[in-house]
Amino acid sequence: MQVSFVGLIVCAGILLIGYYWRAPLIIGVIASLAFGATAFMTLSSVGGSSPLIYTLFAALLVTAVATRRWIWQDLGDVFGKIRPLWILCGLLIYAVAGAWLFPRLFAGQTSVFVQSTMRRGIVEASLAPVSGNITQTGYFVLGGLTAIALCVLLLHEDRIDAVRRGFFLWCGLHAGMGLLDLIGKLAGAGDILWPIRTASYAMLTETVEAGFWRITGANSEASAFGGISLACLAFCYVYWRKTKSRLAQALSALLLVLLLLSTSSTAYVGLTILSIPVAFSILHSFLSGRTDKDEILIIALLAVAGASVLAISLYDDEFFAPFVQLIDSMVLNKAQSASGQERAYWNIKSLQAFIDTGGLGVGLGSSRASSWPIAVASQLGLVGGLMVATLSFMVFRGMGSLKRYVDPETNAVVSSVRASVLASVVSGSLTGGSSDPGMMFFIALAVISASRARARSERYTVTRALPLGQPAFEAQH
Repeated sequence: MQVSFVGLIVCAGILLIGYYWRAPLIIGVIASLAFGATAFMTLSSVGGSSPLIYTLFAALLVTAVATRRWIWQDLGDVFGKIRPLWILCGLLIYAVAGAWLFPRLFAGQTSVFVQSTMRRGIVEASLAPVSGNITQTGYFVLGGLTAIALCVLLLHEDRIDAVRRGFFLWCGLHAGMGLLDLIGKLAGAGDILWPIRTASYAMLTETVEAGFWRITGANSEASAFGGISLACLAFCYVYWRKTKSRLAQALSALLLVLLLLSTSSTAYVGLTILSIPVAFSILHSFLSGRTDKDEILIIALLAVAGASVLAISLYDDEFFAPFVQLIDSMVLNKAQSASGQERAYWNIKSLQAFIDTGGLGVGLGSSRASSWPIAVASQLGLVGGLMVATLSFMVFRGMGSLKRYVDPETNAVVSSVRASVLASVVSGSLTGGSSDPGMMFFIALAVISASRARARSERYTVTRALPLGQPAFEAQH
């Protein structure tokens, strides 16, 4: 085991900020997600795995909750009021059992893609137990335990302000380091963030695509930066629309610019997909005559951008040639590239592994795919996939009709968190290699589930206080 002092220094800095805001662990576990290539140690005994700093904060959070004086009473209350946690526990047990059993039960009966232990890269091999069964299952279980711990903290106390601060710190750190990375490369200084890249990943941080520097921020590659940028942009945009926050508006603008300059196909395709509901929302407001000034601003900016592009094209028809080449290589012809064909083959083999194992799966961490839903099917099988789908539904429905029983700030934060994890799932569906949905998914599950439980309690209180026959919604106005 080798400790990274740089990683520990970064952790200390985040803890100090969280302590100043009186929620060091909640803020820390969210904000630390901005450091996608910063590990606090390297475990040579487990294939050289290097846990990122968010795992340290998650472990501290789980430990702090587990050592509470009335922890068993708290857990009983949480599991009684938040039923999705029973499904989560079932999924964790199934994932642990499958990671140990399935690679041994179906050993040699199918082929999978795994990380090579002899050289860097992904290789095709017969199914067998690998170190990924331990490490990826560990991350998955830690995420589930973090969700349970957060539910304990969020159910009985109003900590939504800590969640909001944590998400804004996450977005601000991600955007700031992305901007620093771009400025350093344009200035000829190269990768100025290399001191914080302490993880044992392959760092693709100084690459050029069609004449453009690829932005990686604090991550190991542009694709990861693009995926996180989508999630951050979704959070800031929804919070801005809900609350008119100038901070959220400024971060949305900066994240959009960085995302467009990132040269990430994940970012471009994901942004296109996420723009569809935004466009329908603005169109609905326009047709119903309820267009607000923010929507008018968006339409005006799009019109100005379109007119500027047209004018520049008429003046110099070769001006946008590099941009056209970039879009052509990163989006339009991505599937025909060697990388695109290789990733498509990973998905084909993953689906074949699902069939070869009779729908049981090869076990968490046993294979590598290039799409999160396909990875879920191949690793967790039909049973695990149904549990993941159920939890995903719980997350994506958000507050639903219960939003009337929470204050506007809570509704804004929960809606923004929901949008962020939806964007994260979109990017994961494009490039995700593991069935683990990521720590952001588990955080969102806890925030939404706890908020719904608090809203149900409020609804019960309001309903009991009403005179006989009076509708509940009248008491809210």
